[in-house]
Amino acid sequence: MIRDSIPLEEIREGMSASYSQTITDADVKSFAGISGDHNPVHVSDEYAEKSRFGKRIAHGLMSSSFFSALFGTKLPGYGCVYTSQTLQFKYPVYIGDNLKATVTVKHIDAVKRRITFDTVCTVGKKKVITGEAEIYIPPED
Repeated sequence: MIRDSIPLEEIREGMSASYSQTITDADVKSFAGISGDHNPVHVSDEYAEKSRFGKRIAHGLMSSSFFSALFGTKLPGYGCVYTSQTLQFKYPVYIGDNLKATVTVKHIDAVKRRITFDTVCTVGKKKVITGEAEIYIPPED
């Protein structure tokens, strides 16, 4: 089995990992297809121009899904299980924005094998999504 993860015993409070991606029209349309969320504020230029946002915005859950990518590939890595996530959507993410997702270890419960993370998405210096996640790390076989 391919393993690319950090063992629970090596994880420390304050450790973090980040992922950046520029949000494209194709990303938004693909997410709409996968999720079934075809809200016109995401997929219709004409509708979105008349909305409070002035142009199309990315799905909030698409943007926050980058946290899952970080957990499963970087910190802690393969095999971990997402157990909870809170989200506060502070500002919209527009097509063309470079979104950076960052997860930071907040608390470690070694007995229960659970780690609490602060989760933040930024565009430039602006925090657009904040929250907290809990991840379970199964014991190694």
